[in-house]
Amino acid sequence: MNTNCFLTIFVEVQAIIYYISLPFIYFISILPFWILYKISDFLYFIIYIVFGYRKSVVTENLKNSFPEKTEKEINKIRKEFYSFFCDWVLEMIKSITLSKKEMIKRCHFKDYSLLERFYTENRKVIFVMGHFGNYELAGAEMAENTDYQLHVIYKPLSNKYFNNLINKKRVRFGTQIMPMAETYRTMLKLNDNTTSSATTFIADQTPQPNQAYWTTFLNQDTPIFMGTEVIAKKLNYPVIYVSLNRVKRGHYEMTTDLLCENPKETNKGEISEMHTKRLEQDIIKQPEIWLWSHKRWKHKRPS
Repeated sequence: MNTNCFLTIFVEVQAIIYYISLPFIYFISILPFWILYKISDFLYFIIYIVFGYRKSVVTENLKNSFPEKTEKEINKIRKEFYSFFCDWVLEMIKSITLSKKEMIKRCHFKDYSLLERFYTENRKVIFVMGHFGNYELAGAEMAENTDYQLHVIYKPLSNKYFNNLINKKRVRFGTQIMPMAETYRTMLKLNDNTTSSATTFIADQTPQPNQAYWTTFLNQDTPIFMGTEVIAKKLNYPVIYVSLNRVKRGHYEMTTDLLCENPKETNKGEISEMHTKRLEQDIIKQPEIWLWSHKRWKHKRPS
């Protein structure tokens, strides 16, 4: 069997999985939140208690990140993480059909003054975030209550059908998306556009070790994507860290911190250190709402 045949079969299997799953996804999406969280509690039992999904990865990440914590404290954070993770999955599904009004009610900015200031100065900005809280809910707030056009960088999924579904959800309220591989080219085009734009970088993904900036993050040698810093310095866009804290179950509050107003004036690695340390502060404060199941430390610092 040649490569084309394998590819065809692979795509067909992806389509079958997608179309079988789609009715269940939409059924879950229209359920009220109180039922959704009952399902989440059951999902927690299945994922954590029964199957222990990536339990060893989560445990190792937590122990290495918080060497000062006791076994009891680590277990408590781990349980709270899995509970949040199940909530996060179902909130993602819920957001497929959630109204703009309800979405803004559940995820909103605490203060708009920083964004208003840069908008009046006619300056485009860069947002930097981590896989912290439910970052997927923020788009509606930007579209409704700020004058900025939000652009979100994303890493395409291997299943093109689910990828299209998620992207359709992301652009429902006016957010525009750009594939990671096309970020620089797209931002150069935006630079020539008169529209005020804010481009969001999720900066805690794992880059190739020889292409990364290395620092100490959560007590471990950690590679950091240089893309945020390189593009910020090239275009001289102010870099704003967006913190997305969970106030209570299903409700999030965003705050903004100006990390750097004139990136061209910074030294190499300075911006990367800034946003990494700021994310670290958030994680220490609310460790259960970061994505601990991600194999963040799979690479070793090059000698």
